[in-house]
Amino acid sequence: MRNTTALLLAAGGGRRLGNRPKALLPFRGRPLVEHAVSVLRAGGCARVLVVLGAAAQEVLARADLTGCEVVLNEDWETGMGSSLRAGLAALPPESDAALVSLVDTPGVTPEAVRRVLAQEAELAAAAYAGERGHPVLIARRHWPEAAAGAQGDAGARALLRAHADELRLVEVGDVAENADIDTEADWRALQGR
Repeated sequence: MRNTTALLLAAGGGRRLGNRPKALLPFRGRPLVEHAVSVLRAGGCARVLVVLGAAAQEVLARADLTGCEVVLNEDWETGMGSSLRAGLAALPPESDAALVSLVDTPGVTPEAVRRVLAQEAELAAAAYAGERGHPVLIARRHWPEAAAGAQGDAGARALLRAHADELRLVEVGDVAENADIDTEADWRALQGR
């Protein structure tokens, strides 16, 4: 049985959201980061590592991250790539895979997480009507390459492109949504759900 650690990237400052940290956006009565952690746990991730950056101390004070390991990304302003690098570097030595998820994709469900976790492939990603999305499963042997390619706002994109023939897409569009929160309009659209 694979030992997978969930890696939740939650460091964004929400520049296009009026500089409100995405981790603290209210969603269903609690901070978005709490929702994301609960989805990962309900989907089968016993170990969750959360990468924080923007307003990290405020997030730690206001969000319940009990049982999570927290990594602070001091370079969060350079983009998501730095958060992926920080998270991969902090993964425990006994982990043989990372399930990478984003805090700003509240449409991801526990069932979507379960489907991706169930894959025996070294690289797997949720797919929404055939389009690659999150979460993404990355086996340990790919972590150095993932970290090397994680620049600016690109996370594992370079790795997944380079190994497209190995990447297993796992359709989850019947149980989850791929919408992410980047702008005020995105945020308003999600409020009714």
